[in-house]
Amino acid sequence: MSVVLKTRKRAIGAAAYSRGGDESHLRPRYAEKTPPCKVACPSENDIRGFMTAISQTEFFGRSNDESYEMAWRTYTNTNPLPAVLGRVCPHFCETGCNRGQKDEALNINQVERFIGDYGIDKDLKHEKLGDESHSEKIAIIGSGPAGLSCAFQLARKGYPVTIFEAAPKSGGMLRYGIPSYRLPEDILDAEVAKIADLGVEIKYETKVGRDISFDELKNEFDAIHIAIGAQEGWNLGIPGEEGEGVVNAVEYLHGVNSGDSMDVAGKKVLVIGGGNSAIDAARVAWRQGAESRIVYRRTEEEMPAEQEEIDDTREEGIPIDILTAPVEVIRDSDGKVKALKCQKMELGEPDDSGRRRPVPIEGSEFEMEADIIIPAIGQQVDFEGLHQFKDEESGWITVDEETMKAVEEGTFAAGDVTNKLGTVTEAVGTGRKAAVAIDCHIKGEEVPKEYLPPTVKLDDMAHGHFETAARVPKNHISVEQRRGNFNEVVTTYSEEQVIEEADRCMSCGMCFSCDNCYMFCSYSAIKKMPKEDIKPVGDRYVFRLEACVGCKKCAEACPSGYIDMV
Repeated sequence: MSVVLKTRKRAIGAAAYSRGGDESHLRPRYAEKTPPCKVACPSENDIRGFMTAISQTEFFGRSNDESYEMAWRTYTNTNPLPAVLGRVCPHFCETGCNRGQKDEALNINQVERFIGDYGIDKDLKHEKLGDESHSEKIAIIGSGPAGLSCAFQLARKGYPVTIFEAAPKSGGMLRYGIPSYRLPEDILDAEVAKIADLGVEIKYETKVGRDISFDELKNEFDAIHIAIGAQEGWNLGIPGEEGEGVVNAVEYLHGVNSGDSMDVAGKKVLVIGGGNSAIDAARVAWRQGAESRIVYRRTEEEMPAEQEEIDDTREEGIPIDILTAPVEVIRDSDGKVKALKCQKMELGEPDDSGRRRPVPIEGSEFEMEADIIIPAIGQQVDFEGLHQFKDEESGWITVDEETMKAVEEGTFAAGDVTNKLGTVTEAVGTGRKAAVAIDCHIKGEEVPKEYLPPTVKLDDMAHGHFETAARVPKNHISVEQRRGNFNEVVTTYSEEQVIEEADRCMSCGMCFSCDNCYMFCSYSAIKKMPKEDIKPVGDRYVFRLEACVGCKKCAEACPSGYIDMV
């Protein structure tokens, strides 16, 4: 009779002594995740990076100034216009912020603005990415946000860059389309100067197709980037709009910002549209002494304008007539505008934009008194001198989404001109993408595909570690202080406010030395790294896997979701 001996496998290391069924085959590892704020940002700014640079000042023994400069350099790695974007960006990033599901999203936009203003105040200089320089010359047509972003990234890589700008000053719609109460001219000038200091040459009042031909550019430059934006306003397409007293918002705002504006004081001004340009035009007219109001064919909830701008408009006493569409401009016997015939609307089925289509209500026509009518319903591209790039079907420049290449070899395009008619941050993001593509084109390489780590969600984090903390609000001047002038409505955070807001960042997906994993480990399987070896980004503890039982307590207690069990 044979005897079968039963043996029992014993766990290695600390698992041999664990009690209560804690042991597991899984082991922890540190794995960076992508914070949702970065995913939501069209510029892909390292928001977590510049927030934690400020919030971890004391931990690393830095001065506040050292941390602010670090935050500025972290931000400007992807976007050279922090003070500009801190004023005009609709902050998509905040819609993705995990903190918003706990209490309130971080006021990222205001921290961004503080960082940008700090860089201007301290005259911080951009640095090139290395000592490499290239002989290949790059031409950029247009100095709006897409052109400036592309020029900045290429100049940092050592390319000689020349921007051809048709206007007397740079900035495109930043300068000529956004009122100074939102974006002061000196702020834009300061950030453009920092880009020029990298060696970028800007040739003003030089329109391609008028002062220099596109063929001349092709002969002189190794690559060309088209970033001319969309600076022509659409017409309403209704009877009576041709003639004095009807001016589109693009032309009106350009005139105001150029010091060449029409006199609207004491007049009734109707602005047609629901986007930011419509809001800007109405608020500018109010500041110039007009009795302005907005006419919009959908509901307020469907207005493309930022909610903050809509709220400020209402605060300033500017009415918004919703579900109202223009039908005809009424003129008197002398040809002057005297009214706008309108029609009430109701919402029907959704259209291609996903918004419900406005449908006229029969027999609902009425007239609204008006002296000046400002359509703000959309923009298009002026292709003078560049007609070969216009897609006749779409009216835009068609590019390959991966390579940003246009129809001619060595030519690229980004921003509004590629039917990306949207926000400044979207233009900056596509400009940076074009710079990567141009660099690869010059080097004969394929554009690399970028794969971000998985996005960390609030449920992946032990967010109970963080105390509830209210968002630090923006500072607005009173309505009385706005009337009759173009003073900035929103002011920049104080140093105390920016520190308080940065401290609310939960460092989603990245270690911030909270010690939770170290304290919750019952088996001494986690060791702290020496303080002098810790970097601002990366591991700050070491796993002793020979002592680990796989209990998962470290991962479950990690507030930032930085630990995986594999």
